[in-house]
Amino acid sequence: MTIGSHLKEFHGLPAFTFPAAGDTPGTAAPLPAAESVAWRIAVDAYDSEEEWPEAFARFLAAVDSRRVRALIVGAWSDVYEKAPDAVIDALVAARDQLPALRGLFLGDIVMEECEISWIVQGDVSPLLAAFPDLEEFGVRGGNELVFPAVRHERLRALTVETGGLPVAAVRGIAGGDLPALVSLDLWLGTSEYGGDCQVSDLAPILAGDRLPSLRRLGLRNSEIQDDICRALASAPVVARLEDLDISMGVLTDDGVTELLSGRPLTHLKSLDLHHNYLGPELRDRLVQTLEAAGVRVDADAGDADSDEEEDGTVWRFVAVGE
Repeated sequence: MTIGSHLKEFHGLPAFTFPAAGDTPGTAAPLPAAESVAWRIAVDAYDSEEEWPEAFARFLAAVDSRRVRALIVGAWSDVYEKAPDAVIDALVAARDQLPALRGLFLGDIVMEECEISWIVQGDVSPLLAAFPDLEEFGVRGGNELVFPAVRHERLRALTVETGGLPVAAVRGIAGGDLPALVSLDLWLGTSEYGGDCQVSDLAPILAGDRLPSLRRLGLRNSEIQDDICRALASAPVVARLEDLDISMGVLTDDGVTELLSGRPLTHLKSLDLHHNYLGPELRDRLVQTLEAAGVRVDADAGDADSDEEEDGTVWRFVAVGE
């Protein structure tokens, strides 16, 4: 599976793409009210005639930016080899023009523009420092991603989508102080694409001490999904969760057996483990046990499939890699 479509909504608002250079804003159709949509600003990923900061400057001139609630950063030029430093600088420089900004997504880029593991990222912490009232932050792409430990008082939702999340970024996220965070969603990916963390690197998240408000946890799209389940079985944070997402990874009977033998999961509202490599007997037992307790369970194997070579080696894959 790859990411084939742009975000259709973000921060509870429908996404709207700001017109490209050459289009005259407002002539074909009026622009929506500034606060009514999540504004997507993008340029061509290849051979762009306009740099992203220039498109952003046009946006600021055309829209009442003081009322903008959500921004989606789409492709910048040459995303496969250029970090978004100029994008981040432009956003930070405009912070006083965006006092109502509460949602920001960096890298709404689909496979036709750049595969997820080829997106070059950078240090995203200046964005969190520049927007202390931000409530939702998302970033796509783990290549060269830098995410040091930060303290942010108001962030409620953090999503990091990658085909390989570097261990330094994992440790930074895990080591941050995010007292208001309700939802954390990490796509850990595979070692082939730079996802080199171990379960021990997730220890502060699993302990939950720095995340007192956490109610939804996603640790997914990982080749170490069984190890994650083994750790979740005794993780203190699980008792506080309402929704647990361990989907999209290489999850087998071993991992689910460990998870079921640990802390009770019957308090959850939902458990998502779609795209998995479970045997039918364990899958049925898991679903029946938890659904009887009122837990919504998604255990659909989806397109997960094992490949066996002539020497008997079995290959299993995460949902989103390259």
